[in-house]
Amino acid sequence: MTIHNGYENLNLVNPVVTLGIFDGVHRGHMVLLETLVSRAKDVTGESVVITFTPHPRQVLDKNFKDLSFLTTTEEKMVLLEKANIDHLILVEFTRNFSKILACDFVLEVLVKKLGTKHLIIGFNHHFGRSGKGDLNTIKQCTESMDFKVEQVQGIHTEEGAISSSSIREALLSGRLDDANRLLGYPYSINGTIVEGRKIGRELGFPTANIEPDNKFKLIPANGVYAVETVLNGKRYLGMSSIGSNPTVNSDERVKSIEVNIFELDENIYGMNISVSFMKWLRGEIKFENRKELTDQMKLDKMEVLRLLS
Repeated sequence: MTIHNGYENLNLVNPVVTLGIFDGVHRGHMVLLETLVSRAKDVTGESVVITFTPHPRQVLDKNFKDLSFLTTTEEKMVLLEKANIDHLILVEFTRNFSKILACDFVLEVLVKKLGTKHLIIGFNHHFGRSGKGDLNTIKQCTESMDFKVEQVQGIHTEEGAISSSSIREALLSGRLDDANRLLGYPYSINGTIVEGRKIGRELGFPTANIEPDNKFKLIPANGVYAVETVLNGKRYLGMSSIGSNPTVNSDERVKSIEVNIFELDENIYGMNISVSFMKWLRGEIKFENRKELTDQMKLDKMEVLRLLS
């Protein structure tokens, strides 16, 4: 996959194009991307994905308090490459860019700059100023041109269509199994190991405190999880606690991501780590004392080994 910063001076071969945010690159997105790759092969062309960075809401929203996303731009790039895309175009999203009319974007960028004759969009796709561009808009803009637009319906479950918002809601409500099923892979967080208060070590369960690479990365609901970690290219099982650690911490406003990595006890401060959330174990509990907490952590570890071994 070739990555381009912007859409100027590209030499694409008979491009079949799609565009969108693709937060999470979930199973619904994969249906669209598989269609894109297939159509490009049909016309001996190249598959092209256009996405935007930063996320439009980071530019347009005035309040960042509740802003969170499933994937960073870097994570999105990795997932899109796995989908066998030929070209990924990263478009810088600014306030001026947000004012471009949908029809102008189709004609000036997709047609004139990229040479697009075949565009594929999702079932609920909207773009352009105020999100007013849709399937009908594109058809009206290109009705006198040699231009084909195809809409892919995606995947529908009993709860409705798979969407990034439904996955975010599942993660925030502790429904990890649902989120992973809709994503098509385990939800993960990449970050740096930072120094904590070392209380886990006192309890016999040394933990790595994780600082996510991106401040807008969604943090799942408070609780304890069975996880797989990747550190220095090696995979380790472990258990992760997300929350305020109420048994040993009186300030509930302080939220942390801590991981007890099995079979590893060495200085790993400052190292990069990837944590994949495999199974939900339990909610966060305030125990009467540290012994009760330690006893429960022993049970949690046994459960992780049972689930993931």
